[in-house]
Amino acid sequence: MLNRSTLPNAITVARIASTPVVFILLFTPTFTSRFIAWVLFLAAAISDLWDGYLARKHGWITDFGKLFDPIADKLLLVATFLPFYILSMRPDTATRLPVIGSLPLWVLLVVIGREALVTAIRSFAARRGLVIPAGPAGKLKAVFQNIFIGTTILWFALRTAGEDRGWSGSFWDGWQIFHSAVLLITLAVAVVLTVYSMVVYLREWRRSVRGVL
Repeated sequence: MLNRSTLPNAITVARIASTPVVFILLFTPTFTSRFIAWVLFLAAAISDLWDGYLARKHGWITDFGKLFDPIADKLLLVATFLPFYILSMRPDTATRLPVIGSLPLWVLLVVIGREALVTAIRSFAARRGLVIPAGPAGKLKAVFQNIFIGTTILWFALRTAGEDRGWSGSFWDGWQIFHSAVLLITLAVAVVLTVYSMVVYLREWRRSVRGVL
């Protein structure tokens, strides 16, 4: 039975359940599908902040939440970055990224590889009784990744609608320029913070290991 103390866990489960839906909707070439994917992603991103806030404020921190909340974040990251890479490689102009065209493979590998490496280190450390929490750089990285993801999904949705409905004019052109700038800037910042936060995490892990030896 759902009660207040299990609400953060229920939110986490809902985020995990939304992941395959977002993945599938991104590959459906209609404005409606991609707009729904954008709404679901926003709901998942906001709910991540909300369930964390509830858990900390009321002490509703559980082993389930500790295990599955990071998993939910990583699943959603893979379920969006992977389609971004695949779709942007296609000749369909609606899913081409502004200026750069396709999402570089090295960006995909850096983003997903960082999460895989940190997860492996965290699991290794946990088996030895060490807890290495996410630092400010890691949290800021997640913020910019989420902004980039949300901006890109909306870009796909609006570009799909624009091509289907023949949108044109100064407002549409101006919006595309603004949207492109936000997308590219947040991608660049997210990549830099991804690498930087990984270096910081590795340094903290090394320091923690030295402390127990």
